[in-house]
Amino acid sequence: MKKHVIPKVVQASATELPYPDNYFDAVFTDPPYYDNVPYSYLSDFFYVWLKRSIGDLYPELFTTPLTPKSKEIVAYSHKEGGFEAGKKYFEEMLKKAFKEISRVLKPNGIATIVYTHKSTSGWETLVNSLLESNLIPMASWPIETEMKARLRAKRSAALASSIYFVCKKAKRKETGWHSQVKEEIRKRVYEKLDELWQEGITGADFFIAGIGLAIEVFGKYEKVIDYKGRVIETVELLDYTRRVITEYAIKRILHEEVVAELSPLTRFYVLYRWTFGEHKVHFDEARKIAQSVGIDLTKEWNRGFIHKEKELIKVLGPQDRKIEEIRGEDMIDVMHKVLILWKLGKRDEITKTLEEAGMMKETFFKVAQAIASSLPDDSKERKLIEGFLSGKFDSRRRSVQTKLF
Repeated sequence: MKKHVIPKVVQASATELPYPDNYFDAVFTDPPYYDNVPYSYLSDFFYVWLKRSIGDLYPELFTTPLTPKSKEIVAYSHKEGGFEAGKKYFEEMLKKAFKEISRVLKPNGIATIVYTHKSTSGWETLVNSLLESNLIPMASWPIETEMKARLRAKRSAALASSIYFVCKKAKRKETGWHSQVKEEIRKRVYEKLDELWQEGITGADFFIAGIGLAIEVFGKYEKVIDYKGRVIETVELLDYTRRVITEYAIKRILHEEVVAELSPLTRFYVLYRWTFGEHKVHFDEARKIAQSVGIDLTKEWNRGFIHKEKELIKVLGPQDRKIEEIRGEDMIDVMHKVLILWKLGKRDEITKTLEEAGMMKETFFKVAQAIASSLPDDSKERKLIEGFLSGKFDSRRRSVQTKLF
C-alpha cells in the first residue's frame, strides 16, 4: 500500500530558497508581472482580516500592521529613486530568484515559468534574467488564463492568455550569428503561428505567443553577434520578432495580393483593430505596431484617426469623427467618410466619394470586412461597416463587390 505523503508548505523569499542544490525534479512559478500589478497593496485588504481571524494560529506571519513591502519584487519603488530605482531593483531580484531556481533544480529537472506582459521592456527583463540563470526555454505555449468578463478586460486591451515557458538547465551555445538567428526566428515563428492561428489565438495574445517562440530560438546562445562583431541586444531581437509577427498577421487577416495595395496607415489601422480593438493603449505599444508597418507615430498622432491622450493612443472610428474634419486621402479616411455618409443616408454622395478617391474596387470592401471581423459584435464601428457592406446604398457598388472570402 502506497504511503501518503503530507505536503509541506513553507514561506520563504524566492531569492533565498531554504533547500540544497539539485533538490527538485520540477519548479513551477508565476513571477510578478513587472509593473502591472500592485500585489502587496491588493493583499492588504485580505491581510487585515486574516490577521484577525487566524493571526493567533500563525503569529510569525502577521507581525506587521500590513503586508511587508520592502522585499516585494515589482517595478515600482517604495524607497528613494522613484520608478527607475524600482525597475533596477526588480531586474536584480528577478535574476537572483531565477538563479535560486536553477540552483535547487536537478540537472534533468524542468522549470515552468508563467509570464504575461505587453511591453518589450517587461519581456527583455524576463528573458535576460532567465538566460543569465542558465534556464533555457525549450518550449512555450499560450494558455488562456484570464476571464473575458473581468473588469480590466472591459477597460483596456488586457491579455487573455499567459505564456508558459518550459525551461531546463542547459549550457548555451557560445555564439549565434545575427543573420542565421533571424532566419531561425522567422522559420520557427511562421511554423508555430500557423498552429496558433488555427487554434484561434488572436490579437495581443498572438503577438505575445510569437515572442515566446523567438525566445526559444535566440535563448540557445550566450550572445548573438553580427559580422562586424556587434553584440545584438535582446530588445533588438524582440523588435525583429514583432516585425515578423506583424508581417504574418497582416497577410492572414487580408490576402497577400490585397496587402500589397495598402498604404502603411491602412495596414496600421487594420492591425491595431485586430490587436487592440477599440481600446486605448500605451503610446509605446502603439508605436511598436506603427514602426513594424513603416510609419512614425509621432508624426501621425492628433492628425487624422490617430489621437494621443497623455501617454495613451486611441485609434478613432467613424463614430468618433466629424465628416467636415476628414481631409485625408488614405483608404481609412475615405472609409470613415463613407460610413458617416451611410449613417446620414446620403447614398449618392457615397458613390461619388468612392469614385473620386478611386476606391470603388474590391480591395476597399475586403479591408472594410476585415476590420468589422476584428471588432466585437456590439461595436458601433462594426455595425456601421456591416450596414454599409449590406450593399443597399447603390446598385453600382454591387457590380464591383464579388465574394470577399
